[in-house]
Formats: sequence, structure tokens, C-alpha cells
Amino acid sequence: MKNLTMANMAKACGGVLHEPEKKLGTKLREASCVVIDSRKIEPGGVFIATKGERVDGHTFIPDVIEKGALGIICEREIDNSPVPYILVEDSFHALKAIAEFYRKQLSIKVVGITGSVGKTSTKEFIASVLSVKYKVLKTEGNFNNEIGLPLTVLSIREGHEVAVLEMGISDFGEMHRLSRIARPDLCVLTNIGQCHLENLGTREGILKAKSEIFDFMNPDGYVFVNGDDDLLSKLSQKGNHTPIHFGLNPANEIYASDVMSKGLFGSQAVIHADLSVFPVEIPLPGAHMVLNALAAAGVGMKFGLTIKEIKQGIADVQSVSGRSNVLSLPDYTLIDDCYNANPASMRAAIDLLSMAFGRKAAILGDMFELGEREKQLHGQIGAYAAESGIDILICTGTLSRFMYEQAMKMNQSISSKRKVKLYYFETREEMMEKLPNILKKGDTILIKASHGMQFEKVVAQLKG
Repeated sequence: MKNLTMANMAKACGGVLHEPEKKLGTKLREASCVVIDSRKIEPGGVFIATKGERVDGHTFIPDVIEKGALGIICEREIDNSPVPYILVEDSFHALKAIAEFYRKQLSIKVVGITGSVGKTSTKEFIASVLSVKYKVLKTEGNFNNEIGLPLTVLSIREGHEVAVLEMGISDFGEMHRLSRIARPDLCVLTNIGQCHLENLGTREGILKAKSEIFDFMNPDGYVFVNGDDDLLSKLSQKGNHTPIHFGLNPANEIYASDVMSKGLFGSQAVIHADLSVFPVEIPLPGAHMVLNALAAAGVGMKFGLTIKEIKQGIADVQSVSGRSNVLSLPDYTLIDDCYNANPASMRAAIDLLSMAFGRKAAILGDMFELGEREKQLHGQIGAYAAESGIDILICTGTLSRFMYEQAMKMNQSISSKRKVKLYYFETREEMMEKLPNILKKGDTILIKASHGMQFEKVVAQLKG
């Protein structure tokens, strides 16, 4: 890892380097990796011992030394350490400082992606397009926060040409710190929704917090924003950057026409961008996936890809488990969207379910971090689901009672033939016990809730 020696890491994080006499000179060797998970250490790697709620990484220091670690970064002195170690006050702060230092050593181009909804799917589209021409590193799993992002940056290697980084936040100041580490060359903003209202207050507050992504952006880079979003469409110039708008509205610089849904099997569209007009096959379902394809097309053009390469990258994109992932099983068709939820993504998922053939069932759970309007927002989703044309709505969780109650009120105002069949369960366990008596073979089932509801267990039960 370029210039990532124990000596340089100590300077970067402001720690005190301790070097055993038998290992003099080791501090000048470059690390092979930097990890906080002792299971991922490799010979020549550096282990940062962090203290979590359940596990204290300091207890694994002897293990990583035995496995050939080059050095340790920790918050406690190590008596008679056989390898160099850096003593720091805060291991998590050290992780971020070292990742920031390492990013500065690299010439790699970085695409930073943020927004309230669609960050992960947009990342997948952009990475798929760029991978046609370049060696791409992308954020894996939920590594988009102040721990995951620096670890992702520290996983960049010499062979990588582009890094596509998802950047998620829940409060002011976080994006500023993430941008300082990532230093993006291109920024993509997907939308401004209603998640994290508990800390950010309003959609305007969310926009302000997300806009911190520009704080350490390359002054010669590019900004792509969803021009169909009412707030992003008004985003003013940021430094040298004039936002490039993408969306379904022809007023955007990059837009789609002739959109034709193929239900759960994706859609077709014609993309208009930079005087180019070309058809694309979008394999993932939902209108929001068209927006993702537009963002990927715009980014691909700035990286010099041909139209043929962009079309191939869009057509090759793969779904991610827990993110609108359509699973065809012997008994059911599952829409696995259980990774997270907020009002905007709930509506999009219900719209997706409504495209299915046959009987349609939605298993919806609580949405977290919505602030003082959480009851009202859950109620709005219940009403939306009831009038969407689905057949069954199963609400689960404390807050989802308000979803259930508003769906019941909506049922009273629509014809008997269109009424949705309603169920409410206070706990996930109770709901899972009753599911076999509610669902039928051939159903298409949407499963969605905030991550803390652990609805991946519902997916596992139905897959089993």
C-alpha cells in the first residue's frame, strides 16, 4: 500500500510509535493491508484495535501478531510487543486519519454517491458501466459510513483505476468528514427524501447535510444531480461545478424517453445525453432504475466510454440482496427489499409490487429515524398501499400500527372489489408464525422495513 508505513501512519493519526529494538527499520515497510477485523489480517498487514459495544479488538492483538502482522494501532500500551505499535487516544479517529492520508497518495479517480434513496442501486449501475472499461472498486454491503468508508478506501490497491463510493449519513458534519477522506472527483446526488429527519429536521436540512460532499471535491470534477427532484433541481453552482441534471423530464441535460416497463423484469428506454440518443435495456425493475441508468450513462461519458460500452454496462447490472432483488422461487416470487426503508423507498417498492401478475402481497415493517412525524408518515404509507391495487397488506411493528389503521380507513372509501386484505402483527416473530396461513402458492411478495426490523429472517423463511 503506497507510502503506508508505520512511521507515516503515526504521523497521519498523531499517535506515538513504539518500535522494538529487534524490529528496527520495520516502521519503514509498507503495509499489505489495514483492517479492524482480526480475521482479515494477513502477513505484513496492520491491525487497528477498536472497542465496540460487544467486542474489544485489543483482546485479539496476540492473534494478529501470531498471524504475521506488521504492526498494531491501539489505545493501550503493549508490554514487550514483538512488533511496532502506534499508541493513539481514539482508534476510530486513527482509522479515518490514516484512510485520508492513504487517499492522498493515490491517483485513482473517485465517484462519490449520496442521497436519501437509491445510493446502492445507483452505485451498482455506475460500477457496472465503468467496469466495462476500467478496473473498479466499489463499496460493498453497508460500508458507507464513518467506519465503512475509510475501510473501503483502505481496500484500494494499485490495480484499481476507479473507486465508486457510497456515502451515507444521518447528521450534520458527517458528510464533511466522509468527503475529506474520499475526495471525490465526481459526485452524484440521487434525491432528497425524508430519511434521518430525526437529526436533520427538514428536507432542506437533509440537502444541506448531503451537500457537504462538495467540501473536499476535486475542483475540476463533475456534479450529477436528479433534476426531477424539486430541491436538487434548484441546486446552485458549487465552486467550479455547474450541476448536470438527469431525469425523466426533457428539460434535464440527460433524460429518458420512450420508457416501457417490462414489469418485474426491468424496462426499456431511450437515453438522450450530449447530443447522443440510444436505446438501453435496464434489467432491474422500477421507474427509479431508469434514473440510475441515466446517472450511470452521464458518469460513463465523462470517463470516456463509448455508447456501446455504456449500453453493455447498464444491461449487465446485477441486483443486490435486500435491495429490490426479485427472486423467482418454486412457490413464490419475492421482492427482497428488506435492507432499509423510508417513505420514498416504500412508495417505490409498492409501485414495483403493483406491476406483478397474480396475487400481490406486501409485508411492511417499521421505518426508523423519521422524527416527530413518524406516525403520520407511516399512516401515509398505509393509505398509499391500500389504494395501489395490491391484494394483501401485512403490517408488522409498533409504528406500523399507524400504517394498518390508515389502510383500514382507506378501505372504507373504495369499492369492495378493490379492498386490500389487512393483517397487523406487533412483532416479526408473531407475523412469521402466521405467514403460512396467509400466503398462497403463486403469490408475489414484497418484503420491506428498516434494517433494525431484521426482515431478512422473513426472506430466509420464505426461501426455505
